[in-house]
Amino acid sequence: MIDPERIPVIVGIGECIDRDNRHEPRTLLAKAAHLAGAEAAGLLQYADSIDVVSIISCQYDDIGQLLAQDLGISPERTRESFAGGEKPVRLLGEAAQRVASGASQVALVCGAEALGTLARATKEKTPLDWGPVAPNARQLTALDFVTPHAARYGLVQPAHVYPLYENATRHAWGQTFEQAQQESGQIWSRNAEVAQHNPTAWLGKPHSAEQIVEDSPGNRMIAYPYRKLMVANPLVNQAGAILITSLARARTAGIPASQIVYIWSGTHADEPKDFLKRDRFDRSTAQQVVLQSTLDRCKLPPAEVDLVEFYSCFPVVPKMARRTLELPPEKQLSLAGGLTFYGGPANNYMTHALAAAVRELRNRTGQSALIYGQGEFVTKHAAIVLATTPPSVSPQMCDVQACVDATMGAQPQLLDSYEGTATIETFTVLYDRNAAATHAPVVARTPAGDRTVALIPGHDLAAIAWLLQGDAIGCTGHIRTDASGLLRFYVDASS
Repeated sequence: MIDPERIPVIVGIGECIDRDNRHEPRTLLAKAAHLAGAEAAGLLQYADSIDVVSIISCQYDDIGQLLAQDLGISPERTRESFAGGEKPVRLLGEAAQRVASGASQVALVCGAEALGTLARATKEKTPLDWGPVAPNARQLTALDFVTPHAARYGLVQPAHVYPLYENATRHAWGQTFEQAQQESGQIWSRNAEVAQHNPTAWLGKPHSAEQIVEDSPGNRMIAYPYRKLMVANPLVNQAGAILITSLARARTAGIPASQIVYIWSGTHADEPKDFLKRDRFDRSTAQQVVLQSTLDRCKLPPAEVDLVEFYSCFPVVPKMARRTLELPPEKQLSLAGGLTFYGGPANNYMTHALAAAVRELRNRTGQSALIYGQGEFVTKHAAIVLATTPPSVSPQMCDVQACVDATMGAQPQLLDSYEGTATIETFTVLYDRNAAATHAPVVARTPAGDRTVALIPGHDLAAIAWLLQGDAIGCTGHIRTDASGLLRFYVDASS
């Protein structure tokens, strides 16, 4: 039996939304924290730790301290995390571990974004009086997260990279394009239904599976096979906060047992940062290890997990996760509504997912919830279990990187230059706002097993059409260097 002083629990959650573009992230952050504190019988004033998920829409000068001032509290520890969509899960696990060790008594994990307001102000050239801003603040761009090699071939945004996994997994799972799209549409339609009933969701209307995958003026192709309704929606203004303490302190504060949610163990690990140097694109070893090891540490078989939230920036992520744990196809894979329909507030979506899990567990919709987040380009992974009952062992947020490294396959050599025969490993086609193909990045393997990237230009309509008919993965072509110095993929007549 674990000492109640060492059992970490969630006692307060708070979320808010700003549809009117009135507030900066700092204001939304404080509002969400106050809402979490209002559930927790005055415990917020005793918070000794504040973790703020990395804010993209404004780079504040020490947002942790600014938030503490706004809340009128004096925590010993304040931090803003690095970027990563998995960060809320990891920060929650680390806060729970500090409570379990006695290093913290009351901890706040929170995040906020006002990317909708920022986008509008940028478009209208309206200055924003947000701050104070850090002296060395610099707006991050996608180029801060990819290599020059990837950028040269147009693989810059997450929407350009995740399709590499989508197309590779479709091939590995033996699905047709139509079957894969149908699966994506069904997952996303169920997410839309959840978001419809979530008061802080950005898009609160239902979408059928057919609407999500169909070609329509409002649902153009972004990057094959993903349409607009299949990608994360970052232009939102949302904030969320979670308050953590020990079971003993919660009881002393008089918090009802029905409001207390227990934090069990979690794990985290990464794929190689350069996605072009990973072992494969038809699965993520880090995702598999994190999901399996989290449940193993919690002694919770996948079939006994009642509720799940699998990160849903793009359909391939929950598709892979579901298969890793052998969950049934009809399993609901989001509790908040997903990053398309709930909203994708940069790094902070999983704070809202955790809040949604707390509500479901309080309502006894289930007794356990597995929450899994992901960051960057299938790069960073973290998972944790929440439950209505105490853990059997002291909770930890464990680094399982060594297991990932030992399990991962051999990483191929990445060639900057190559000419000769090559076999398509995976690919995507990128489109402009008029739904016209601009170019197709092709990831290919040489006969020696090395990897390289080449392009099919958008004006090569015959090659683009060939790429999109049937299953091009495993087909052979030729790579040559064009006049600009880029590698170009040429389709074999026999392919």
